[in-house]
Amino acid sequence: MALEKRDYDAIVVGSGPNGLAAAILMQQHGLSVLLLEAKDTIGGGLRTKELTLPGFKHDVCSAIHPLGVASPFFKTLPLADHGLEYIYPEIDAAHPLEHHNSAVLCRNMELTAKHLGDDENAYLKLVRTVTQNWPLIDADVLGPLHIPKHPLALASFGLDALKPVTMLAKQFKTKQAKALLAGMAAHSMQPLTNAATSAIALVLMAAGHLKGWPLPKGGSQSITDALAGYFTSIGGKIETNTYVRSLKKLPSAHAILFDVTPKQLMDIAGQKFSALYKWQLNRYRYGMGAFKVDFALSEQIPFIPEACRKAGTVHLGNTLNEIRDAEQQTWNGKHPDKPFVLLAQQSLFDSTRAPEKKHTAWAYCHVPNGSTKNMTDAIERQIERYAPGFRDTILAKHTFNTAELEEYNPNYIGGDINGGVIDLGQLFTRPALRLSPYKTSEKGLYICSASTPPGGGVHGMCGYNAAKRALKDVFGIGVKLKL
Repeated sequence: MALEKRDYDAIVVGSGPNGLAAAILMQQHGLSVLLLEAKDTIGGGLRTKELTLPGFKHDVCSAIHPLGVASPFFKTLPLADHGLEYIYPEIDAAHPLEHHNSAVLCRNMELTAKHLGDDENAYLKLVRTVTQNWPLIDADVLGPLHIPKHPLALASFGLDALKPVTMLAKQFKTKQAKALLAGMAAHSMQPLTNAATSAIALVLMAAGHLKGWPLPKGGSQSITDALAGYFTSIGGKIETNTYVRSLKKLPSAHAILFDVTPKQLMDIAGQKFSALYKWQLNRYRYGMGAFKVDFALSEQIPFIPEACRKAGTVHLGNTLNEIRDAEQQTWNGKHPDKPFVLLAQQSLFDSTRAPEKKHTAWAYCHVPNGSTKNMTDAIERQIERYAPGFRDTILAKHTFNTAELEEYNPNYIGGDINGGVIDLGQLFTRPALRLSPYKTSEKGLYICSASTPPGGGVHGMCGYNAAKRALKDVFGIGVKLKL
């Protein structure tokens, strides 16, 4: 397809994992691609900084990466050649309960099931089929609505995935199994009674059994550096400290892809859009926010349950009912006394994260969108429930409320790190109901952020799918993912 000369073939605005994925795919197909980042360092949610004390490296947002290592697109890239090394904890995730044994998620499915006692067979029945079918359906689940290559496998997944997780959990008898499922589903940042909350639980468990829940050596910034290293090695160009507020400030290009949410997209290019598309973007819904604490510790967290001392991720929320109530309260605009806490212990497995014999901890809970309430005490109390004496190990801490998270990354509207609510109403139609959710109403302009299918997470598939659409529309290039 002959096109008139422009400064670049394509420009990608925003350098999170989706922006990087979009830029890479287009550069791989012989285009000239410019990637722009507003901050002085690229990465979006994939940055690592010394937030507390010198020598303590904290992941600013994303920390553990089950979808990064399982991503259909990322796994085709030579990221190890550009310095990316994943570390696999002995236990992917632990979920302690008061007065009960902990539930665990391990790479070994049978071992995970065995820890669930009376629910061993029920767990295997639920998860085995999803795990076996995952290589057939991963690109379908992590993409827009379309005719699937393996409809029976996808339908089998959908029968359970579309249920509220509170309904799916009824097949279990034990508190451990119910809690494990609830903790996984709570990553969706919405009430557990919502339809399709089971989807995220099943995806995370299948990813754990197939690929594990690894952490990148040196911090999440290592993923960014590897993606950027590969992008520039094949001819891509990156410019930082470039905050795009208007299309007029951009060089000329045949296609522009925006790794931003609908709010910023309207600010930048709203004058170009049709009335219907603007109406849809303005109706886009953002969800619960996050309150995050990073800890510098004198020693590892003194968890009583042994499984928690061996886990990269720990879900602190006790029973399904307690997690359900906490998430519902948050959704209703309240701050629960016992919030569901997601905690990561990277320094247990990666000695580069803290000075010798010292440790880090990464933790956050969900809060109402836009909340500025300090939840540090509530988070520490949740940790202390299972690790008495934890507070005595704290050397320093750093917090992010929702406003500070949004200042750090404008895509986190009101602290929403998922790029918008991922409920049934916005699962496949985010950010608007269109034949392709990545196309805007203006020719040549696309959105490639977590506000498009499949939503939040470090998988790059929003960027990949948007770039695939742009390659076909603008350049007449068809793309087939080589797995």
